[in-house]
Amino acid sequence: MTGLMKRIHPALTILFILFAMVGPVGAEGETPALNEGNTAWMLTATVLVLFMTLPGLALFYGGLVRGRNVLSVLIHCFALACLMSLVWVAVGYSLSFKGDGKWIGDLSAAFLKGVGKDNIEGNGYPETVWVMFQMTFAIITPGLIVGAFVERIKFSAVLIFSALWLILVYAPATKLVWGGGWMFDAGVIDLAGGIVVHATAGISALVLAALLGPRRGFPKHLQPPHNPGMVMIGASMLWVGWFGFNAGSQAAANEAAGMTMLVTHISAATASLTWALIEKLKTGKAGLVGIVTGMVAGLATITPASGHVGPMGALLIGALAGLVCYFMCGVVRNMIKIDDSLDVFAVHGVGGIMGTLLVAFLGTSTFGGLIPDVADDGTKYSAGAQFLLQLKSVGIVVIWSALVTFVLGMALKKTIGLRVDQDEEEQGLDQASHGETAYTLDS
Repeated sequence: MTGLMKRIHPALTILFILFAMVGPVGAEGETPALNEGNTAWMLTATVLVLFMTLPGLALFYGGLVRGRNVLSVLIHCFALACLMSLVWVAVGYSLSFKGDGKWIGDLSAAFLKGVGKDNIEGNGYPETVWVMFQMTFAIITPGLIVGAFVERIKFSAVLIFSALWLILVYAPATKLVWGGGWMFDAGVIDLAGGIVVHATAGISALVLAALLGPRRGFPKHLQPPHNPGMVMIGASMLWVGWFGFNAGSQAAANEAAGMTMLVTHISAATASLTWALIEKLKTGKAGLVGIVTGMVAGLATITPASGHVGPMGALLIGALAGLVCYFMCGVVRNMIKIDDSLDVFAVHGVGGIMGTLLVAFLGTSTFGGLIPDVADDGTKYSAGAQFLLQLKSVGIVVIWSALVTFVLGMALKKTIGLRVDQDEEEQGLDQASHGETAYTLDS
C-alpha cells in the first residue's frame, strides 16, 4: 500500500498544478472563468477611449475656435462626460445591451441592476468592465457633435439635447448593430462604430448646425483657429486613444486586436499625408491643422473596417479618407452652406459611412482582408450582398438620427432656445455663459 501511495502522490501533484493553471472546466452553460489578460487589456482600452474625449477631443476642438470660446468647448466636453456617464448607468446600458428586442433593449438592467463583478463576459472579463468600456463610447459620441455648434449654443441646450439624444439615437443604434438587434443578426460589419458612432454623430451634427444657423461672418470672414498647437496636441491624444477604441473592440488581447491596431495606424498616417498633399497642391502650403484633421479622418474611416481589412485595405481607406473628407468640408461649407463649424459631418460622418461601405470589398482576400471566402457553414461570401446590407443599415440609422435630431432641436428651439443672443455671441461664450476667461494678460 505504501508503495502504491508513493506512485500516486506525484501524479496527483501534477494534476493539481495543471488544474490551477487552466482553472476549472465548466459544464456547458456555466459562467466563463476570469481571464486576467483579457481583463487587463479591456481595462487599458477603456482608459484609452476616455482619454480620447478627456483631454483629446476637448483640446482638439478647443484649439480650433476663437480664444474667447475655448473654455466653453472644454466645459461642453467635460460636462458631457459626466452627464452621459449617469445616463448610461441609469438607462443607456440596459437599452443598448439587454432584452430580446431587435430595435431597442429593455430596462431590466436600469441603474445596472444585476450587474456585478461576478458576471463574467464570454472573453473572460467582468461585466462591470464591459459596462465601463461601452460607457466611454457613449461619452465620446455626443461629444463629437460639440464641434458642430461651437461658439453660439446655449449650455443648457447642449446638456438636454445630448441626454435625450443618447437615449433616443445612440442606444437604439447600439442595440441594432452591437446588442443583438436585427442588423447584428443579419451580419452587418461595424467593429467600433462607423454606424453607431460616426454616422449617428455626423448626420446629427449637420442637422443641428442647420437648425442653429451659421456664426457671424460665415463662410467668408471666420476667424482662424486660435491655437493650432493645442489642436495638434489634442489630435495626437486622439490618435493614441483610438487604439483602445478600435483594438479594444475586439474584446480580447489576441491576434485580431494586433491587426486592428496596425491597420488603424496605417490608415491614420496615410490620410494625414494625403490631406497635407492636397493642401500643398491647392494652396502651396501644408498646414498643421490640415494634417492632423486628415489623421482624424483616417481614424474615423477605418473604424468600422478595422477588424476585417489588412494593411493594403488600410492604405486604400486612408488615402480615400484624406481625399474625400477634404473635399467634403468644402461641399458642406460652400455648396450646402451649413456652418458645421469643425467639420463633424465631413470628417466623422462621411468618413464613418465610407469605411462602413468599403469594408464589404476591401475586407476580401483580394485586398488582403480577413473576411473568409467561405463561411464555416459553407456559405460563399458575396461582397455585393454585404455592401447592400451595409448600405441599408447605414441608411436606416442615418434617417433615424436625422429625424430625432430635428425633432429634439426644434423642441428646444421653441422652449428654452438653442442659440445665445447676439451680444453674448459677440462677447464670447467663455465670459457670457461661464464667467471665465481663458487668457489674461497681466499689466
